[in-house]
Amino acid sequence: MAKVRKALSSEDELLILRRIVDITTSETDLEGVLGEIVKVALDMAPADSVFVYLFDEANKNLVLRASKTPHKKELGNVALKVGEGLTGWVAKNVKPLAIKANAYNDPRFKAFDVLPEDHYEAFLAVPIVYKGKAVGVINLQHKKPFDFPVEVVDLLGMAARQLGGVVEHARLFSDTRQKAVQFDSLVKVSRSIISEKYLEEILSLIVIVTAEMLNSKICSVMLLDAKGLELTIKATQSLSDEYKKKPNLRVDSSLIGEVVKTLRPLIVEDVRKETRYFYRELAVKEGLSSMVAVPMVVKDRAIGVINVYTKEPHVFSSDEVGILQVVANQAAAAVLNTRLMEEALKSKEALETRKIVERAKGILMKMNDLSEEAAYKMIHKKSMDSCRTMKEIAESIVLMADFQKKA
Repeated sequence: MAKVRKALSSEDELLILRRIVDITTSETDLEGVLGEIVKVALDMAPADSVFVYLFDEANKNLVLRASKTPHKKELGNVALKVGEGLTGWVAKNVKPLAIKANAYNDPRFKAFDVLPEDHYEAFLAVPIVYKGKAVGVINLQHKKPFDFPVEVVDLLGMAARQLGGVVEHARLFSDTRQKAVQFDSLVKVSRSIISEKYLEEILSLIVIVTAEMLNSKICSVMLLDAKGLELTIKATQSLSDEYKKKPNLRVDSSLIGEVVKTLRPLIVEDVRKETRYFYRELAVKEGLSSMVAVPMVVKDRAIGVINVYTKEPHVFSSDEVGILQVVANQAAAAVLNTRLMEEALKSKEALETRKIVERAKGILMKMNDLSEEAAYKMIHKKSMDSCRTMKEIAESIVLMADFQKKA
């Protein structure tokens, strides 16, 4: 026999309405608003579990964002399509749904192995509505059969409609704040690129800033070798020596190598279970789960890859992938600029060496009546015998000649 809750009294309804008004006029952030929604739902119909799902515009699905019981691993990671499961049905039809018993036997039901609440008996869900569209869903569940009073269903539905605008404004504020953090991080990356720091310092700063920006456990930069055959770790904020020293990856036979060949981002839900991932055992040791890898592109050619790993399973949004791609392209520019500077310095050094060697040859030719070829061989032989550069030998000859003139 399903339990029936007594209808809410007028005083109870008034208190709940006041709570809703308080939420709509507060300046609480999104997580705070969702927490208050859970409390209000419990005030209306005490339940064994309460879930709040929000619609993710980027991925076009509903994502679990708040709950009565602790679900730290699942929050942000349990997702379902609109129309999928009981919750998806409510979002698609923008209608409440109440089932007093055997909810898991309903043909619309979808189970998640990570949620023990899948086996609860009674189920009530109402859409969170904003401008006529469902932007989320509130779920209440009972371990035992429970007959939700019509008054409770109506009141919860009305509350969800009132809170729709609050949720959207709080989400907008949260997104704006996150974008501000990302912008600040990109500014730091940009400043590092135009600085006079060495490449190693620049890449180290990039991985630190990126890891903080995306709240990841490990971020690493891998660059292609001169032949374009292997990827080597050049920077990571990981403290693990084993991770830092992991072997190079062959581009033609590795999962991450696909990023270089296709010039497209790659997302892996769980690298520990992905058979094509080369470092599965190391991932288990390091406690890594989800991964996104994006190419570092310069002039339509990948010169490396930036990898980001999370500790818990994570669904990377298009925004996260997009911001990481921006960072990767900036990092690629840093690598290119540094290499161009190194080449310019080498060219300058070569020119200076040539000039001083030419001067030294002239001195030897005049002093010892030598041909140009013989003078060059003398400088070269002295360089080889003394393990000094030809420039150093030439500078010594010029210095000695100048000294003799002054004497």
